Amino acid sequence: MGIKTKIFKINRNKIDLKLIKSAAELIQAGGLVAFPTETVYGLGANAFNPEAVAQIFKAKGRPTDNPLIVHISEFSQLAELVEKVPADAKMLMDKYWPGPLTLILKASKRVPKIVTAGLDTVAVRLPSHPVAMALIHEAGLPIAAPSANLSGKPSPTTAKHVIEDLAGRVGIIIDSGKADIGVESTVLDVSRHPFVILRPGGITLESISKSFKVRLHKSFIDSSADIVPEAPGMKYRHYAPKAKLMVLTGTQPKLESSIIQLTKELKSQGKRIGVLSPFPADFHANLTITTKNSKHEFATRLFDSLRKFDEKQIDIILVAGVNARGIGAAVMNRLEKAAVYKVIKV
Repeated sequence: MGIKTKIFKINRNKIDLKLIKSAAELIQAGGLVAFPTETVYGLGANAFNPEAVAQIFKAKGRPTDNPLIVHISEFSQLAELVEKVPADAKMLMDKYWPGPLTLILKASKRVPKIVTAGLDTVAVRLPSHPVAMALIHEAGLPIAAPSANLSGKPSPTTAKHVIEDLAGRVGIIIDSGKADIGVESTVLDVSRHPFVILRPGGITLESISKSFKVRLHKSFIDSSADIVPEAPGMKYRHYAPKAKLMVLTGTQPKLESSIIQLTKELKSQGKRIGVLSPFPADFHANLTITTKNSKHEFATRLFDSLRKFDEKQIDIILVAGVNARGIGAAVMNRLEKAAVYKVIKV
């Protein structure tokens, strides 16, 4: 797109306020800034400037019927974004903000329709990453920001990923190292009761349900359901590498033997095979990436691993799925979207 992209290296523990000010001024002027959050890197614009927000969709190649999340740095900014904050929503904010929880609330008339994809609700969250909070605070306005990647590709967990996808398309990319969580925020619709999880993420169903009535959106039960996207990541093929991705689920011994057998068959057809697994084994693949036997570690390394398979020109990725409880629900949601629901039970 011909934009000269500046890379700002900012230490999260010793924030360079001069660089933050420059990035905030670009946001205020209607430009785009990619910045770190605790979940993944985001691509931000002034949430109240529809022309600036339109540049997000253009830079990413993102469908405009896919709503955006608006990021704030303090509770007082909610007054401009939502009609009201119900008491139970305020309880959730007090418990989980700052943090990886996005809340769906009735939008105020000031929020441009391009942000909400024409819906009467808006998605809002207060991130905990100190660089994100500093940028939003310095800009003095809410920042609309989806993940800072080309639409459909694995989400970016490092500035390197953002540079690969968006250099020349955005004004500034802030590099503050690796994202902490590695999968996007939980999206919870609190505009209806019981609350509805539209996208699993860093805050788990199990945690929320301890204090509130909550259910999963129907799309988790029926992946073929024809839905209107009410939050990011609900409808389109998302988080996907160039390689074909297949997810296998089952007990560890069955997963290991099934992946080895499938790898052998596919390699005999001339395919380059990658394996992503939470447990170590010799799968005889062209590239094997093993995470610690921890769902949190799997989540942190998921998107980076998918990008590495593309770098090595892998044709087919076989993934050993994890238990879909806790953050495992977010991991499996991303894998199912990336695999277009090609999940094999062994």
